[in-house]
Order: sequence, then structure tokens, then C-alpha cells
Amino acid sequence: MDKPQDANKMKVQIDPDEPVYVISIASKICHIPVWTLRELEKKGIIKPKRIGKKTRCYSMVQIQKLEYIHYLMEDRHVNISAIKFVLEMEK
Repeated sequence: MDKPQDANKMKVQIDPDEPVYVISIASKICHIPVWTLRELEKKGIIKPKRIGKKTRCYSMVQIQKLEYIHYLMEDRHVNISAIKFVLEMEK
């Protein structure tokens, strides 16, 4: 039987661009409602990978972008249309 310290040696490395978070988990991590995530996708602000026809999956890079979007919406009171403009200007 493996010891707990052996488990620490076997850490899994996940590519930050690998889409692993479904929309409900991304919503909880970023504190953004699911309907808002769908709206952000419609506006072309964020593009989750589709698994099958319906399942949206987000990567850690996208989660970090969503956290910034949450900051813009909640702290800076930027609406969704203006968020796209802000993100384009920052590139």
C-alpha cells in the first residue's frame, strides 16, 4: 500500500491551455453566472472548447481571463459589450 508521502511525488501536471473545467465549475471558480458565461461566448469574448455538441470546457488560461472579466464587471462596473473593447485595447 502506498504511503501518503508517495502520493505527493506523483503530482499530475496539466497544461494550462488544456480545457478541463465544465461550465458549471468555471462559473463557481470565477463567480460568474452560467448565463453570463454563455453571453460572453456569444459576444466572442471567451471561446470554450466544445466537447461533443453541448459541453463547454474551459482551460486554466481561460479561467484566469474570466477572473479578470469578473473584476471588470464587479469592481469597475464594465458591461459585457465594453469588456470586449477593453480586452482588445489591452492586446
